[in-house]
Amino acid sequence: MTTIETPRLLLRRWRDEDLLPFAAINADPEVMRWIGDGSAWDEARTREALKRIETHWDELGFGLFAVEVKETGELAGFTGLSVPHFLPEVMPAVEIGWRLGRPFWGQGLATEAARAALDQAFRGWGLERVVSILQIGNLGSERIMVKLGMRRDRDLIASGTGRETRVYALTAEEYAAP
Repeated sequence: MTTIETPRLLLRRWRDEDLLPFAAINADPEVMRWIGDGSAWDEARTREALKRIETHWDELGFGLFAVEVKETGELAGFTGLSVPHFLPEVMPAVEIGWRLGRPFWGQGLATEAARAALDQAFRGWGLERVVSILQIGNLGSERIMVKLGMRRDRDLIASGTGRETRVYALTAEEYAAP
């Protein structure tokens, strides 16, 4: 099992007790505003998402980490890697993504977690290229992508939602450059 520690966070595999805190994050309309069609999720949909996350880990050896605040033990959300099947226009690809609950916004936690996951992607798992995908207008996520050193790759209309979407990318070579 892969676990990553940062100064403030523990990135780890998911536990049964993460369901309710993660469901609360996904039920927040402001958190979900830029996800898919923008709908909040109920507990059943969150449970299905966690099953998919764990299957992804089991089948591919990488995935979305639960992000735990070390000081309090609270689940802040997730960060990590997944295959973005929801956007066939960018396939084949591996995406880095994140979602934190609102109490954890504005503290640099998403950047800290994503930076650690990106390092694992390139140095630990040997990936050659990672993308990150956002709906145009999601300025918070776009700032994180820029902080991670990612470059704007392309804009498109997502086939699944019809929403304007922007793709950022970073190669292993770009990541390793000083």
